[in-house]
Amino acid sequence: MNPKDDNPSGEVARTLVEFLEVAITMIVFLKGFYPSAAFERRRYMNVVVQRARHPELRDYIHSAAFGLLPFIEKGLVERVAVIFFSEDNVPVERFIFKLTINPSCAASVEEGQLEFALRSFLIKLPVSKSLVKPLPQNCRWEVTAYLRSLPQVCSSKAEELWIPTDTKQWQKPPVITPVKSLNSEPLCLQLYVEHPSLSEPQPCQA
Repeated sequence: MNPKDDNPSGEVARTLVEFLEVAITMIVFLKGFYPSAAFERRRYMNVVVQRARHPELRDYIHSAAFGLLPFIEKGLVERVAVIFFSEDNVPVERFIFKLTINPSCAASVEEGQLEFALRSFLIKLPVSKSLVKPLPQNCRWEVTAYLRSLPQVCSSKAEELWIPTDTKQWQKPPVITPVKSLNSEPLCLQLYVEHPSLSEPQPCQA
């Protein structure tokens, strides 16, 4: 991190949203939601990753990630989730990024150190493919952010991209599978996968 930066925590937040854009793309690729030809190989943080070829898909992921920037800079974002839904609009799997940024420590971290730490998540993600279950037919997915509190007023166009969600929640505590964690300053980040409990009530069939 350049010590001349006026807003070190903002630099950490920008690095984080860049990482989230790449990680979300990799998750969608690993789930096989789209044909593999819909993605192309790229290198990011010296790791081979996937990039969406289709402009609309690429723009959706980019807008979702960078739309979080003002919320992350304000310390409002608690979790970012990539959620896969069944045909009945019930979540079947959630990839959760749980994050905390400590602004008081942001100035002391070098950008290379932060990228090295985030790089380990990108290396771990392809290995986590064995943790996930096949998706049901006619499913869909979305990116959802869970905020610690709601801003009183939107101060940027990026904030206006996000809208409240009525996503259904599981009635029972989910089964959690840890994937990777980072506990350091200024960023603490956990990635884990959630699946519904075996005792979760099933939706009624028509």
